[in-house]
Amino acid sequence: MIFVCVGSRSYQFDRLFAKLDKLWEEGIIKEDIFAQIGVSSYKPKHFQYKDFIAEEEFIDKINEAHIVISHGASGSIMKALNAKKKVVAVTRLEKYGEHINDHQIQINEAFAVNKYVLSVYNMEELGEALKAYYEDTAEIVPWENTDPMAIVNLIDNFIIENWYSVKSL
Repeated sequence: MIFVCVGSRSYQFDRLFAKLDKLWEEGIIKEDIFAQIGVSSYKPKHFQYKDFIAEEEFIDKINEAHIVISHGASGSIMKALNAKKKVVAVTRLEKYGEHINDHQIQINEAFAVNKYVLSVYNMEELGEALKAYYEDTAEIVPWENTDPMAIVNLIDNFIIENWYSVKSL
């Protein structure tokens, strides 16, 4: 099962859910999907969803899934990584009204550069990311959480090291 989570903030992520329906129709996704869709107005046609779920159900869905597709929220990504799941981090973009700014680019890039997740910035990349997991060709490093500040340090170090290139995005 694929679990998709987009958080509880008041921003839609219609592009993601429309793309998942398309990938299911094309036969790229061949398994059940359950999505927490938040305030998105697009209602999935080929998979189950709820607008919001309680924390306990969120953890249950992560544990049931073998792939977690998350928006670029470090908390959601970390919960999936700590549960030893394959993660596709999909970036919300300001230009589509999906967030207040593009800070998820930096969060997702910090995880992707360290090879903990596959990161998707353009929805056309989502099918390829899923295929990489299905075909076992994804170059992913297992996450080992030994430091409670590891994620903060990971993101801080990435931003510091890439300040000029991130600023130009």
